Amino acid sequence: MNRQRGMSSLALVLLLLLLGSLMLNGLNQQLTSHIWRVNHENQGIRYAAEIHAAMEWARRQPWLPQPVQQCLQPAGQNARSCLRIFADGSALLIVANAEATLWRLARVENNKVRFLPHGWSDFCPLQEAALCQLP
Repeated sequence: MNRQRGMSSLALVLLLLLLGSLMLNGLNQQLTSHIWRVNHENQGIRYAAEIHAAMEWARRQPWLPQPVQQCLQPAGQNARSCLRIFADGSALLIVANAEATLWRLARVENNKVRFLPHGWSDFCPLQEAALCQLP
């Protein structure tokens, strides 16, 4: 009789170890999934910060009223900036990196490019989408 009690206790311990192992495996998979999502979101925030910094850098550059298409790229960055000047005196600053593109509307006044205070956009502000692409 003592022998049977030992076997049932051993079976119960093994069952508890098996259940604990399954629970730990499930928790490990959840943790791996959360870590991947956090890293992906972190990278997205870095790309967004990079493109907003590049937009501000490009906005502060001394753009010329001619030629109608000009491009600059800050040293050591992946973002590229181009300014398109249209015949009616309006202009569009396009800043893009590997993940996103931002636009900012401007006007050419007194041979200077002046950016509109509320002219930035994260979608193409023009009807013709081809004009919103980097050359």
